[in-house]
Amino acid sequence: MSRTVPAGWAPEGESFVFVTDGIERAVERAHALAGGKEVGVNAGTIARQALEAGLLDEVHVDLVPVLLGDGIPFFSGLGIAPVEFDGPFRVVEGVGVTHLAYRVRRPA
Repeated sequence: MSRTVPAGWAPEGESFVFVTDGIERAVERAHALAGGKEVGVNAGTIARQALEAGLLDEVHVDLVPVLLGDGIPFFSGLGIAPVEFDGPFRVVEGVGVTHLAYRVRRPA
């Protein structure tokens, strides 16, 4: 998702597309391109927009024991807080990382 397509970008033969008309259209296009497979979005602004639009079913967090000291919070400026999650429904421990998966709880 982007505000504009870069000048001179030729989509022929590329493995990605630019969508400029909103998060709903971007997720719709991703679903079409995925051909029935799952679609994921990156954390940050895109994930916040998808969550606010009711387009996220799950949130996955990869917890790594290091503090970088800077960065963008996952859902900074969330306009529909509080949002509750169920789970974690999956916890996978690796070397130096714990993968957590939560389902987005829909309002009653």
